[in-house]
Amino acid sequence: MQTIRIKPPSSGSGAGDGEPSRQVPGKGLFPLLTGVAVAVAAVGATLALTDAPSPLRGPLTLFFLLAAPALAVGAALRGLDPFGRIVTSVAAAVALDLLVAQGMLATHRWSVRGGVVAVTVISSSILLLVLALSRRQRGRTARRRAS
Repeated sequence: MQTIRIKPPSSGSGAGDGEPSRQVPGKGLFPLLTGVAVAVAAVGATLALTDAPSPLRGPLTLFFLLAAPALAVGAALRGLDPFGRIVTSVAAAVALDLLVAQGMLATHRWSVRGGVVAVTVISSSILLLVLALSRRQRGRTARRRAS
């Protein structure tokens, strides 16, 4: 069996000697960037659904169409390393967008609003399915630990 040794803080670290401890730069950056990405994607979806005459409608809608499915697929791929997860998520997002566009063109129901709604529904369904399965998995492991 291996023991884990915990080192006491050194005297110059600032922990416990009255000095404020240093924060790691960039530690709170990921949640901030995630929030900004969600806001930008929501604005893009809103601009596309309302058909607002804005020059930002195209780029922000494109960002939404790539970010929403990538987030949903990325949540399902927790076991991969970060770079592989990003590449796989973006590839799956492009594939999902192409399948939605091809399906809408094949049925002669092409519209920008319809495409945004379809991608939103599919991405939300994937994300909810992943969250439900992960909760079920956590419940099973908690019961196994208790017994």
